[in-house]
Formats: sequence, structure tokens, C-alpha cells
Amino acid sequence: MNEKELSNRIYALICKSEGIKAREIAKQLNTDRKLVNRLLYCYPFIHDLCYCDKDYRWHGYIRQTRPHMGLEAYSGYYSTVPEFLTCSEDEWFEALREGCKRIGRNLNDTRGLFHSFRDARETMLGLFTDLEEHVDYGDWEIVFELRIKRSKMIRIYADVLVITESHVFSLEFKMKDEIEEEEVKQAAKYTAYQEVIFGPEYDVIPVLVLTRATDLYKYVPIGETTAELPVVSGDMLFNVFDEYIGFLE
Repeated sequence: MNEKELSNRIYALICKSEGIKAREIAKQLNTDRKLVNRLLYCYPFIHDLCYCDKDYRWHGYIRQTRPHMGLEAYSGYYSTVPEFLTCSEDEWFEALREGCKRIGRNLNDTRGLFHSFRDARETMLGLFTDLEEHVDYGDWEIVFELRIKRSKMIRIYADVLVITESHVFSLEFKMKDEIEEEEVKQAAKYTAYQEVIFGPEYDVIPVLVLTRATDLYKYVPIGETTAELPVVSGDMLFNVFDEYIGFLE
């Protein structure tokens, strides 16, 4: 195991616990305590998103539990899916605006930002209407405008996250009907960081959603790599969830 892998495992142990000491981490991971101590103070995710209390127990600001306690502190809007669905548009929008101010999200509306917020909301309402006969999303979580910006070390952004029992769907929204390479890259940019935040029990699925397109569902290469991600219109987002969760026969 290299140091990056070990650091991610240390971070996951911290974020799953109610508080854990360095010696307990070293014991559980069967590794050297001095190495653990060094990584506790130099690994960016631990440095920015964890803290040590007066009893030398380490805690994560965002827990790797369900629900993900602490995630709301980095979200413009955070709730369970059922809470989102019972929230009126005005209530949701006001909560999102207040949350964006709290997390430092620039609310300059000169380029139609607020319209894009509402556009994303309408797409998500349509998705959950499509899903309601097929899955129980009673304890799923939803985030609009994730902003983790603790320092120059850790910066993670997402337009919308949907967190199920085993997957995090990270949705990048564009009010367009044509695929652009840079936006495909943007949709995938923070996937590896989100995998650390949510831990090894979750698969993070980046998706580019083009809300002005219709009947679009295809996989597109990410830059010049062999990796691909789904690009969909809002009316086809249901199919991405089915592909990874598998609720249709």
C-alpha cells in the first residue's frame, strides 16, 4: 500500500468514527504509528477536513455515515430527497440562496445563474417522479451547490449530488444541447476527490446533464484518456440511475 492509499484509509477511519486516536488507527491498519502520525498532519484531506480534540481523538468534519453529517455545512442546499420534494420552489430557492451566501458561493446573476438553479431543480423533480415507482429513495440525500473550499489544498465543487445507499451521482448541469469537450472534463474533474470524501463504500458517478437536449444518452471520452462518462439530457437521467443501481428488469 502506498502513502496515498494509506492516507485515504486513515481519512476513512476518522470519518467513520466518533473520534479515534493515532494508536488505534495504526492498530486497525496494522501499520507504523510514526507513519500514521506524520500522515495525520500532512495529508491535505486530513489537514483541511479533520480535527484533533483535546483528548487526541481525530474527527472528520464530514462523516462517512448515512446520513452524511457535516455535509450540509458545505452545501448551498442539503436535505433528504423526500424533504426536497415537499419543499416549494420559493422555499427551496430561498434556502439555496442563504446557503450559498454561507458557503461563499458567488451569487452574481448576470449570466443567468438563478435560472440555471431553477432549471436543475426542475430536472431533479422530473427524475424523482420517474423513479418513484421503482426505488425507495426515502433516505437518499440531495445537495445543490457543493463547495468544499477549505484552503488551496482542497477545493471540490458540484452542481448537484444525489447520494444513494451505495452511489454518489455527481451531476454537472449545462443549459445546452451540444456536448463540449471542456464541459465533459469539468464534469469529471472532482471525481477522485469526491471518492475520498465519501469513502471506499461508495462509487462516484460523474454525469454531464444537458437540459436543452432531448433523448440524449451516450458515453463520451474524458479528454484523451480511455475513461468515459455519461452525457444525458434531463429526460434521460433516469437511465443513468437504472444503469448503476439496476432497478429495471
